[in-house]
Amino acid sequence: MSGQPMPCNAEEIGSLFLFEKLSPEQLGRLCADGQVQRFEPGPVYTEGEPATCFYVMIEGTVVLSRRVGGDDVEVTRTSQRGVYAGAMQAYIGDRVRQVYNNSMRVTEPTRFFVLPADTFAAIMQEWFPMAVHLLEGLFFGSKNTQRMVGQRERLLALGSLSAGLTHELNNPAAAAVRATATLQERVAKMRHKLSIISAGTYSREALASLIEIQDRTAERVAKAPSLSPLEASDREDALADWLDDHGIPDGWRLAPTFVQAGLDLDWLDQVAAAVDEEILPSAIGWLNYTVETELLMDEIQDSTTRISQLVDAAKQYSQLDRAPYRMADVHELLDSTLLMLSGKIGQRIKVVKDYDRTLPKIPAYPAELNQVWTNLIDNAVAAINSAGGEGALTVRTGLDHDRLLVEFRDTGPGVAPEIRDRIFDPFFTTKPVGEGTGLGLDISWRIVVNKHHGSLHVESVPGDTRFQVLLPLTATEDETAPEESA
Repeated sequence: MSGQPMPCNAEEIGSLFLFEKLSPEQLGRLCADGQVQRFEPGPVYTEGEPATCFYVMIEGTVVLSRRVGGDDVEVTRTSQRGVYAGAMQAYIGDRVRQVYNNSMRVTEPTRFFVLPADTFAAIMQEWFPMAVHLLEGLFFGSKNTQRMVGQRERLLALGSLSAGLTHELNNPAAAAVRATATLQERVAKMRHKLSIISAGTYSREALASLIEIQDRTAERVAKAPSLSPLEASDREDALADWLDDHGIPDGWRLAPTFVQAGLDLDWLDQVAAAVDEEILPSAIGWLNYTVETELLMDEIQDSTTRISQLVDAAKQYSQLDRAPYRMADVHELLDSTLLMLSGKIGQRIKVVKDYDRTLPKIPAYPAELNQVWTNLIDNAVAAINSAGGEGALTVRTGLDHDRLLVEFRDTGPGVAPEIRDRIFDPFFTTKPVGEGTGLGLDISWRIVVNKHHGSLHVESVPGDTRFQVLLPLTATEDETAPEESA
């Protein structure tokens, strides 16, 4: 939007704090190369447009705002003479794409001194060559520092996840190794018991009956019901008594295994009816090995399935085999992150998933959203631990008007009102020295707001803190809609 041109008074321009040290000749050149413009209430320029002008306010009121999701968030409102905005980094030239990084409007008739961006850059380089070099170094140095610190934060998060994943993988792997060793021992004993039975004077019919019972026993193990501790104890006592009454040695030792496998008195009666009394002890012993091997194979299957799930979660979390920008199901991302962090969350914190499964996939950078989930879950866990270590973490998804909501709610002590406006600032942290970089929420904010054009904010009272991420359902104009990825 162009303003109404007005006469440029060098003395008035020189009264602005930005130009007060300039010579009369320099002020004259400014008036010759630039111009004073008067703007009526309304927009002056819009965020994201090419930065073509440098504005210095002479009088009036200016408002600067940033686009967050679908809303314009006011960041500055001032009537101070001499404040400046617009193409402030034009001196860098085309090494950085020059766009307005905010929107500016005026709320009353306002006069600006306006310099074209290329003129502003030429004057800066001619009049202040040393300052330009210092500013360039500061600009690119801060960019590099920010990138390196961001990488460090990601490495710290990866290290924490790797340690947790190693712990989570170790448990099922160790269980599988133990179960395999025990299984080898039980199979060897089963072969020995079978050789004793086959060497006896048992009829072919008796052996066939025994094999049939073995098959039915294996089926029972696969369908074993879940019993309460009291029910299991009562059934163990009943089975132990039956075994003792039928002359089966060590009945007290066999009973718990049979109960775990879902076997009961009716099953034992069927076994006793199917075989001769003389071979009943050997038959029960052999079937015990059958039960144990079935239970051990179930344990190995559960352990290896758990390992497979963890590996899949790590793959999903890292998104190593996926396009960086694609249509994504936030629930898959949340589940993989929760699984990766399960070791860190621990058993004392209850995780509640309140998902709206009807939500559509959204265009996103999944690996970076996983980093956001990691930071928010990590903060929630730290908050709950600071209040005694017991509590609940609720992860909720839903639709908020035309955006997708992901909310992380914890029962920790809350975010104090006096620091609520600072928690998204770089390097601000309430964690003890060495436990936090103060970058998790800053990086999360940048990923959500800058990269996904969404919003991230917090609502907090003691015992109820909610970090809410709002993401657009469709690709924005500056992103090409991603293709579906398998």
